[in-house]
Amino acid sequence: MEMVQTKVHHKKRQVVIFIILILLWEAGSESIQYSILEETESGTFVANLTKDLGLRMGELAARAARVVFKGNRQYLQFDPETYDLLLNEKLDREELCGSTEPCVLPFQVLLENPLQFFQAALLIRDINDHAPEFPAREMLLKISEITMPGKVFPLKMAQDLDAGSNSLQSYKISSNPHFHVLTRNRKDGRKSPELVLDKALDREEQPELRLILTALDGGSPPRSGTTKIQIVVLDSNDNTPEFAQEFYEAQVPENSSLGSLVLTVSARDLDAGSFGEVSYALFQVDDVNQPFEINANTGEIRLRKTLDFEEFQSYQVDVEATDGGGLSGKCSLVIKVLDVNDNAPELTMSSLTSPIPENLPEIIVAVFSVSDADSGHNQQITCSIDDNLPFLLRPSVENFYTLVTEGALDRESSAEYNITITVTDMGTPRLKTEHNITVLVADVNDNAPAFTQTSYTLTVRENNSPALHIGSVRATDRDAGANAQVTYSLLPPLDPHVPLASLVSINPDNGHLFALRSLDYEALRAFEFRVGAADRGSPALSSQALVRVLVADDNDNAPFVLYPLQNASAPCTELVPRAAEAGYLVTKVVAVDGDSGQNAWLSYQLLKATEPGLFGVWAHNGEVRTARLLSERDAAKHRLVVLVKDNGKPPLSASVTLHVLLVDGFSQPYLPAPEAEAADAAPAAPLTVYLVVSLASVSSLFLFSVLVFVAVRLCRRSRAASVGRCSVPEGPFPGHLVDVSGTGTLSQSYQYEVCLTGGPGASEFKFLKPIHRNFPPQGTRREMEENPTFRSSFLFS
Repeated sequence: MEMVQTKVHHKKRQVVIFIILILLWEAGSESIQYSILEETESGTFVANLTKDLGLRMGELAARAARVVFKGNRQYLQFDPETYDLLLNEKLDREELCGSTEPCVLPFQVLLENPLQFFQAALLIRDINDHAPEFPAREMLLKISEITMPGKVFPLKMAQDLDAGSNSLQSYKISSNPHFHVLTRNRKDGRKSPELVLDKALDREEQPELRLILTALDGGSPPRSGTTKIQIVVLDSNDNTPEFAQEFYEAQVPENSSLGSLVLTVSARDLDAGSFGEVSYALFQVDDVNQPFEINANTGEIRLRKTLDFEEFQSYQVDVEATDGGGLSGKCSLVIKVLDVNDNAPELTMSSLTSPIPENLPEIIVAVFSVSDADSGHNQQITCSIDDNLPFLLRPSVENFYTLVTEGALDRESSAEYNITITVTDMGTPRLKTEHNITVLVADVNDNAPAFTQTSYTLTVRENNSPALHIGSVRATDRDAGANAQVTYSLLPPLDPHVPLASLVSINPDNGHLFALRSLDYEALRAFEFRVGAADRGSPALSSQALVRVLVADDNDNAPFVLYPLQNASAPCTELVPRAAEAGYLVTKVVAVDGDSGQNAWLSYQLLKATEPGLFGVWAHNGEVRTARLLSERDAAKHRLVVLVKDNGKPPLSASVTLHVLLVDGFSQPYLPAPEAEAADAAPAAPLTVYLVVSLASVSSLFLFSVLVFVAVRLCRRSRAASVGRCSVPEGPFPGHLVDVSGTGTLSQSYQYEVCLTGGPGASEFKFLKPIHRNFPPQGTRREMEENPTFRSSFLFS
């Protein structure tokens, strides 16, 4: 869009160029000139530019050659196959140049890659296609009969639009005895006819004459035009009007309003009466081009049409003064049109490249030319763009400019530039033209995808369904088009032992992550992997982010009782002395839960008891203690059912059955067989022997406690079917199960076994080996109660 404004922006980079042909020649530019006859048919061969410019074959096509004329007219064109210069249309020399001779149309040949200009000109040669024409078909002359021979009478000129030798050259008049015609060369180059009286006229003899005036041009064959001259012989009027000046000069600005006074001419006639009354008229009037009119009475010449300096710079007008007797006088006027700044500069865009690639410096964006139809100072031009744009204007040959990038552009900073090219002349007031162009910046893949986070933490609850969407990662790319399209992928795992391909998958289009199988918290609590994001540019750029997946625990594991072990064929029995006081530690139920967190928090409660109120279970650590002081009336054998429950939702539980046997003392116990309802007490001597042997064994193995711990873990006892059996569970207890804070897991000091067998043999008492502790010698009942870590087992047969 172009618009003309008069306001000048101050913050502009201005490049001033004076479009003057002389400066171009001084700059050393050479011009090639071609000529062609006017009215030549379109498509006619004009020149072989490849040869004339010294270029290689095909170089004009490869460098996108263009022909640029002023005003963006295309008088010439290139042959699409040979790139010869051909005529694009018929040319009319008179329309293009008028009376100017020679008729030269300058043009430029523009080549790209690299940018190069060649100056050239097209000379339009005239042909004789116009005949001379008179402004009127008939002219009237009134001549007094007393006029002396030799008197010269100016006649109206004929006009010939051709130039040079084809223009009007001479006049001739039909044969007669009184007149001949002269052809006079005027200062402006035109030729005017003058009628010369050879023989005096006699009104009484011949009151009227009719002659034919012929105008001839210099063509071959010559063309001609004619007009009729009617001569009326008048009675005696011996004074003709005479102007005060034979030659007048005037200047008028081209923007003068209609009716403006240009000049006043004055003539006087010495005769009296009607012969002395003078009237004025324009001697030769061209109604089409004549912009002036004259007042017949006052001689005032005024403007009747608007003037245009760019069309006509001056006018030559002849004024005729005629008296009442028909005699006339003539004067000439030269009216010069003064140029005013009434034409805004023009910008002609020859080449525009959009889009342009980013990251490349000094790219030629546009090539254009500027011009101003005014003259002198009004024709001087400045050209500028906004300062805050990364572009530069560089003047080239004649009135051409190139618009180039100032440096490498970044599409991500700005993908589009709206550039206003302002062309301002130096006239008063200053006129300007603004031309807006939009330049797009093409994307180059110079930005790698960037994740929104450097690392992601996702949580998925165990026992999930396969193909569950567990989360998403997202990366963005500042580029555009295919360069900004991101594809996601899983990178090789950080830990080669993690089967990543069977755990998760990723949607390559949107970064959604899916669990491929059900996860088990107890088997895999967390794992890490890397996700890659790559664009689809060339070359492709990529980045990566770390993803950590945490498996959340579900309450899917019931508590597992480690101690006491349940053996239906030979259940374990705890021995409690009848002398035990309230709070006596009978045993400790040890259980674990494979879950974590509150799902693994265990609580204990006594579900069933043979004699309610005799025993109690501590809820937090599973210790089974006496609730009151034992008496002789209490039954000797008791069965306790302890419930172990976790804190999950819903809670899961397990139960364990304990057998407790009350004895009178450790030195002389009387224990009935488990199968019999009552039995006699056995001799105490064998029991004492076994007790001493057990104590000696424990003391001797103190230094080998670590080895014993390993041996206990690997122990695989096997006894006969008739012998009751009770053993410590196989395999190591995990380190996290050792609890010295009383939270419900088995402490090292409580790992022991108690077995009770039935049969006719003597009773046998056996201590087993504690882990990491010395077994103290047998002490008083008080010492046993005060030391809850002291535990024993008995074996009876």
